[in-house]
Amino acid sequence: MVATRKGYDCLASLAKNELHKNPFTEMVFVFRSRKAGRLKLIYRNGSGLAMAYKQLEEHTFIWPGVRDGIMTLGYTQFSALFAGLDWRHVRSVETRAPDAIE
Repeated sequence: MVATRKGYDCLASLAKNELHKNPFTEMVFVFRSRKAGRLKLIYRNGSGLAMAYKQLEEHTFIWPGVRDGIMTLGYTQFSALFAGLDWRHVRSVETRAPDAIE
């Protein structure tokens, strides 16, 4: 949980000093407000750090379990989280390989 008034410099410092991750990589760092209805993201977009902010109007974000301050989400799970969906129920469609080629 992070105060939503923090800017990208402070959030980048948290990523580096608390999470021990380099904020100038391709990672997206997601920070949640105490009330869980707001997210801040920082990421490197090629020319510098960028920050995005999202606030849900009526609900809270379903937040993943966090170990050692870090969570890992795939692209689909992150997209669901950012959309305000319950990302825990987002699964890729699994298909089996065909038995033969016709």
